[in-house]
Amino acid sequence: MSGRRRRFSVAMGLTLVTMLMAACSSSTGAPKPATSGGGPAAPAIVVSPNGGDDVDPLGKIEVSATDGILTSVTMTNEDGKPVDGILTPDKTAWKPTAALGYGHTYTVAAKGITLTGPTGPVSSTFTTLTPGNQTKVYLTTTFGQPLAEGGTYGVGTVIVAHFDEAISDKAAAERKLQVTADPPVQGSWYWLDDRNAHFRPQQYWPANTRVTVNASLYGTQVGPGLYGQEDSKTSFLIGPSHVSIADDNTHQVQVFENGQLIRTMPTSMGRGGSDTFAGKTIYFNTPAGTYTVMDKGNPVIMDSSTYGLPVNDRLGYKEAINWATRISADGIYLHQLDSTVWAQGSSDTSHGCLNLNGANAQWFYNWSIPGDVVEVHNTSGPGLSMWNNGDWTVPWDEWVKGSALAG
Repeated sequence: MSGRRRRFSVAMGLTLVTMLMAACSSSTGAPKPATSGGGPAAPAIVVSPNGGDDVDPLGKIEVSATDGILTSVTMTNEDGKPVDGILTPDKTAWKPTAALGYGHTYTVAAKGITLTGPTGPVSSTFTTLTPGNQTKVYLTTTFGQPLAEGGTYGVGTVIVAHFDEAISDKAAAERKLQVTADPPVQGSWYWLDDRNAHFRPQQYWPANTRVTVNASLYGTQVGPGLYGQEDSKTSFLIGPSHVSIADDNTHQVQVFENGQLIRTMPTSMGRGGSDTFAGKTIYFNTPAGTYTVMDKGNPVIMDSSTYGLPVNDRLGYKEAINWATRISADGIYLHQLDSTVWAQGSSDTSHGCLNLNGANAQWFYNWSIPGDVVEVHNTSGPGLSMWNNGDWTVPWDEWVKGSALAG
């Protein structure tokens, strides 16, 4: 019996020696304990951070064995809740597998073993930083609707990163806004203001492109005392190429799908001219430029007072309009208006919208998706502005200068 015990003990010892020798010869390059001038040996287990306050929750959080291997590592928050972690295959390092929270106190305890025997326990308690303020980013269309996970959008889709707080360090925020596309495209962010960054490719998205937007803002400082509240991510598909061209010289809207003309619709656009109400000049043209489909409704209540034209004015109105597809922030639609069928295809009578007959308006309403392109050519008056869903009117060399990382 005693002989068997002795043989078992020797075998266990050989196993441990083999494991420790393998760990010591691994590629981690962990330093051996050392003495200097007869001083104490370097610790066999190192915990980082070794205490402290205002610790970056995304910073280096690690337990490492400088001699031997780790046999036990635990990490808990102030309520005693465990934090999951993972050991490296050679058992010389441990890290948490999830991001730590703001303003929490964590305690790490570790034990190990070397050729000369057990090491530890070693412990460290630290507290993560508490932001003065936090900001959340929302990934939306230009109409402010969330980009739906798995949704399908048009080739003119502009991605909007909307922050609920003003961002002073735009460069730090933009570095965390990543767009990947399959197939790849050349694209850039453009800061419209302190809360909104827009992303588009140099040219329209290729049909059937798969797009993923990842805003890894958590833990990132984007202003004095302002940190990202959480990460945001979404993926979507670019559908068929839908490009419509409205030409005021012909008073026609030509509709193209994947480069093929599939429908021609007579239209009556903005009559032109302007008037002033309460010191505000209102133009009655359809601004030339490249729009995208923002939203649609059937019916939509259209009220001229919403943009400064009184309803009781001779040009004012408030009425329900059917089969209305919106393409601008200030309310330009392609929509049904039977009372102008006589002018559709020959002259301009509207306040700025593109009037269509019932059959064409309904067809376009059902066919179009958010992000489809509508190009308006050869109209009079001021052109389409960037703030009015005119992202594609900005020349590419100017667009890239709108990035906080330009230059």
